[in-house]
Amino acid sequence: MQVTVIRKDIKFRPDASRVIARFLYPGDERALNTIRSVLSMSENMVSQTLSPVLRDYSLRHRNISKIFEKHFNKITYLLKLLNVETDSLSISQKILIGSFFTMEYSIESAAFFNPSIVEHPDQSETRVDEKRVILSFRATGEGHISSIVFRTGVLDKNNNLSLEPVGKMLEEAEHIRRYVYDKKSFKRKLNEMKDIHAIIPSGLILDKLKDTFTYGELRDCIKEARNSLHLSAEKEVLFNQIIWLASSHYELEFSLDTNISERVIFPVSANEKNGIEDARFVKFTDDNNETRYYATYTAYDGTTILPKLLDTKDFYHFRILPLHGEIAQNKGMALFPRKVNGKYAMLCRLDGFNNYIAFSDNISIWREAKLLQQPKYPWEFTQIGNGGSPIETPEGWLVITHGVGPMREYVLGASLFDLENPEIEIGRLKWPLLMPNAEEREGYVPNVVYSCGSIIHNDDLIIPYAMSDYASTYATVNLKELLNELKNQK
Repeated sequence: MQVTVIRKDIKFRPDASRVIARFLYPGDERALNTIRSVLSMSENMVSQTLSPVLRDYSLRHRNISKIFEKHFNKITYLLKLLNVETDSLSISQKILIGSFFTMEYSIESAAFFNPSIVEHPDQSETRVDEKRVILSFRATGEGHISSIVFRTGVLDKNNNLSLEPVGKMLEEAEHIRRYVYDKKSFKRKLNEMKDIHAIIPSGLILDKLKDTFTYGELRDCIKEARNSLHLSAEKEVLFNQIIWLASSHYELEFSLDTNISERVIFPVSANEKNGIEDARFVKFTDDNNETRYYATYTAYDGTTILPKLLDTKDFYHFRILPLHGEIAQNKGMALFPRKVNGKYAMLCRLDGFNNYIAFSDNISIWREAKLLQQPKYPWEFTQIGNGGSPIETPEGWLVITHGVGPMREYVLGASLFDLENPEIEIGRLKWPLLMPNAEEREGYVPNVVYSCGSIIHNDDLIIPYAMSDYASTYATVNLKELLNELKNQK
């Protein structure tokens, strides 16, 4: 193969010191005992106990007292059980109680992998031959809970990456749920979900709502139905499914004084509680030549997966919503960076083995897909999938693929598709573009290289990739060499 792959020396490794302050709830009995104990303390003892906590943890978290107060507010309903008025407590008592309902979580203690890369919206103070970029990663900590985190850096004329300083004061976003639902599309998504068909007439809940409704209106309607009706176990399942789906729509807002490397998109909704997996970021240009960033990712609750879409313009404010439609049921969806023939286009994998392509008039609704690629060579016999969004080149749509072969070894390949009709494969590499070397094959899951998105800079393809589900790095490939090789292979 006449393609040279240059591995770069930089390594992104998990760092156990990167922690967020999470809400901790030990159960009603222990929680009540804790509150009683704090309330029995003198104000002086409260101050003496709180002082070292604030001193030590203010060095590790931005506005730690505010975090304690927020966590206290989550358990104020317990005070009623103790016949205690919230307003009767001092601010020191509230903050101290909140500290007992707080724990640190090391977001990347286990792994830091499956990266993607996009052009940064801020290109100020870069030279003509440089590009500031944002890399996203899947960070995994205790319990294998995954979140999305970021790093930034500048690629120079030789595509060497200079990383920008990494902040230590990690922060989750404020959770903003103000999504307005369309009843018709909401019903469709419910009908696509498993095990709930014909359990209960939709009129019991949805028909009581307006054509558009908010999460709060839906929640109140379900609460009323639960209070007024005797519900069977099956009906409770449906109610839980409705709330589960509705809670998957939300918005996030990060503080303006956070560095992007400090922003953590941690699971928020119930359908994400076991992780946010493998975000494939892409810079998208719309019909008005305006750009925004999308990422497709997989929400996992320990049992069920739900493909979701993340949308942002500035990496401060994010909108999250589930992807609807019969084909939005599997992992590995990757959006094209622009519309194709007037429609949104998406790569997907419906059956776990082959690559498919789908088109839609609505970015969040995907109903039909066509078979695009099947495993062809031994290194992809088990499975072929995409390695991120397609990249537009003068010769066609360049798609980095992943293939799984003997010994469940994951490798990266490449394919080229027609620009006007991306259902037409122009060429596919007969041999892997990148295979795990001796260093890369050791990790949490051995023998794996995996990427969630690449870009082009200075006539090179920049491929960030994970090393055996533990750490990450990147490589460069001469674009002309790669395209010539693809055009010569059918």
